Amino acid sequence: MIYGGPFDLDTKQKRIEELEMMMQQSNFWDEKQNSEKVINELNSLKQIVNNVITYKEEINNHIELLEMLKKEYDEDLFNLVMANKDECEQKIADLEVELLLNSPYDKNDAILEIHAGAGGTESCDWALMLKRMYMRWCEEKKYKTEIIDEQAGEEVGIKSLTMLVKGRNAYGYLKNEKGVHRLIRISPFDANSRRHTSFASVDVTPLFDNNVVNIEIKESDLKIDVYRSSGAGGQHVNTTDSAVRITHLPTKIVVTCQNERSQIQNREKALEILKNKLYQLELEKQEKEIESIKGKKMDINFGSQIRSYIMHPYSLVKDHRTDVETSNVDKVLDGDIDLFINSILKGDKNA
Repeated sequence: MIYGGPFDLDTKQKRIEELEMMMQQSNFWDEKQNSEKVINELNSLKQIVNNVITYKEEINNHIELLEMLKKEYDEDLFNLVMANKDECEQKIADLEVELLLNSPYDKNDAILEIHAGAGGTESCDWALMLKRMYMRWCEEKKYKTEIIDEQAGEEVGIKSLTMLVKGRNAYGYLKNEKGVHRLIRISPFDANSRRHTSFASVDVTPLFDNNVVNIEIKESDLKIDVYRSSGAGGQHVNTTDSAVRITHLPTKIVVTCQNERSQIQNREKALEILKNKLYQLELEKQEKEIESIKGKKMDINFGSQIRSYIMHPYSLVKDHRTDVETSNVDKVLDGDIDLFINSILKGDKNA
């Protein structure tokens, strides 16, 4: 069973052999860009094949134990099989989702942005909650994160955040988090304990290989502002005018960076992010994949949300694209969002 469908070990094994043959060629290391692609693909395929083989062995072991139980029932042995069953099923389900990440940029690192929307102080606090949610999710996935820019709210929370998420399939998993997220709760900032609705938007861009991004940016197309860092603090945020905001005038794209040690480093990092965004726009034009790569721009307000997080008058997190929901809001806000990520990838309306 595990060899069929999306697992297709035979095809993957043949591809591994092809890639290994490429690596044996004398000129393999002449082009760094191509050699890195080959190595990354090879490592990815080997990991999938090894996982499939391991899970198949586990399933066969369970089948053997079940056959033994048929002949002679043993309660301890039965409990052992049942204890491992759910874990085995989850491993296979996770592997199946991973195999769905086969779009051109799914294996890339990601640029994740959060912007507070309508709601003032409430939305800035909500944006901070979303930051924590994604940070916790990244920790569970063993992904590395790097905060590029963080603008503090006037009273609490954050107005905006830009961070890099680095790890295998980071963009593939996060790409469908793009959209408006709505929070409904009793406000901790309202003396009358009234219910408030807050909004924040999430945007996700693949981080392309520098060798792939061939975008020329004219200095005349840039408006560069330098200002004092205003983030939440940290060892790299200093008190000099080192933060950089770059506006690309033709596209109106704005990129900011304040977390590097100097103005020059912030400018270089901001330009790198800008090039990725411009490259993404160019891909949309060339490949006509606006829906699948960039997604629609939506107002950060009522009626545009992709997911609602309701803490009052009842507990519910619901994704409006798949109708998948859970009543455990605290668990979701603590980073347990795989339920929603996986259901979108599987296209499951009633997962």
